[in-house]
Amino acid sequence: MKTDFSMTIHGQAVAGTRGTFKVLNPATEETVALCPSGSPEQVDQAVAAAAEAFKTWQYSTDATRVAALNAIADKFEQHAAELAEIITLEQGKPLALARFEVGGAVAWTRYTASLGVPVEVIEDSDVRLAELHRKPLGVVGSITPWNWPLMIAVWHVMPALRTGNTVVVKPSSMTPLNTLRMVELMNECLPAGVINVITGEGGIGSSIVKHEGIRKIVFTGSTPTGQTIMRNAADNMKRLTLELGGNDAGIVLPDADIDKLAPAIFQTAFLNMGQTCAALKRLYVHESQYDALVEKLAEMARAQKVGPGMEEGVTFGPVQNRDQFDLVSELVEDARQNGARIVTGGERIGDKGYFYAPTIVADIADGTRLVDEEQFGPVLPVIRYSDVEDALRRANDNPNGLGGSVWGSDIDKARAIASRLECGTAWINNHAEVLPHCPFGGSKMSGFGVEFGQDGLLEYTQSQLLNINRG
Repeated sequence: MKTDFSMTIHGQAVAGTRGTFKVLNPATEETVALCPSGSPEQVDQAVAAAAEAFKTWQYSTDATRVAALNAIADKFEQHAAELAEIITLEQGKPLALARFEVGGAVAWTRYTASLGVPVEVIEDSDVRLAELHRKPLGVVGSITPWNWPLMIAVWHVMPALRTGNTVVVKPSSMTPLNTLRMVELMNECLPAGVINVITGEGGIGSSIVKHEGIRKIVFTGSTPTGQTIMRNAADNMKRLTLELGGNDAGIVLPDADIDKLAPAIFQTAFLNMGQTCAALKRLYVHESQYDALVEKLAEMARAQKVGPGMEEGVTFGPVQNRDQFDLVSELVEDARQNGARIVTGGERIGDKGYFYAPTIVADIADGTRLVDEEQFGPVLPVIRYSDVEDALRRANDNPNGLGGSVWGSDIDKARAIASRLECGTAWINNHAEVLPHCPFGGSKMSGFGVEFGQDGLLEYTQSQLLNINRG
């Protein structure tokens, strides 16, 4: 893996005027590489470069944009092994999962290239022709998290480019390296300034959000940060797409085939070591199957091979950073102190790296921090219920509303309950599945706006009605 990383502004490699900072491997706590530390002045330069590029990119043809995105997808495929290795070393996930992330980024890029920007005819009569056109917004600011660093950057950037916008992207300081490399590769396929990247440890995100030259912010991350972005974006009325925190509930109905469904429940709760916004984070199980399902999930947790992501056969990597590791530990300890039963896990593994054993917590109830708060880590609280209506009420009694799920054999019954969940996506016999053609977004404190599909693409545009008088 390369060890010299630069920011990219107007197609040129740029060092940070504030020097560099260390990017740590969460499996070893050792330095992976040094990352350039940019400044607010360099944010200004990146926005200026994007604004200059927008003058021509906004008028590029559909064919030009489609060809550019497909060329980018080709470039990602050619460098798939390199990108996956960077992801594993800085994020921690097993290499197989990092390869999956790169493959997903390629597929999402190609799908976005296939989408079109429609012109809607509102009226076509003897007196007038009224057409609704969609125009790009301008410079888009993208701020990405550390859990799926390449995939989420692609989710933000590709629809912006497809609709004729230009971009300044700022990755998490925990996982900036793959985004720096991603933008280098993209600049081999795009005019200078169309995509720029700035990295830094503090204040850079705020500079982007407040910048008068940026017309839209797309952000994936915590609800408190999303609230701050909303406040700071008000001065020039920036458009916003905010995908924020989730505390997704799943309800297992009494008729569920738990032998069949348990593996999917485990996988969707512990995807990426539980560090996924729409992972299943609270599981409500009917008392008739509670003990049996708890034990099945515990068996799967015990079967995981925990270790550094680059090691052969590892299925479970570390928590990505010290702060998140400490929060997970704190929430489990609080549950233990409040009488919950730690069925398996509940402890650190080893003395180096942020490894936390896959953990199943039983005999726990709402009102406990582990249930009420988003753990965003390798822990699943399993809550007993006796009445489905009560389980539904408890599932909805949370400020977040990203996703939810219902698990059962009677699909009609499961569908009726799922439709009453207060969340942006309700799955039946699945969870955490996001697809490039299906709009995805949150409700309540989990944000607003959608990503993916035609609806997600149009979030990067503004409408203009063309009204032609034929009278």
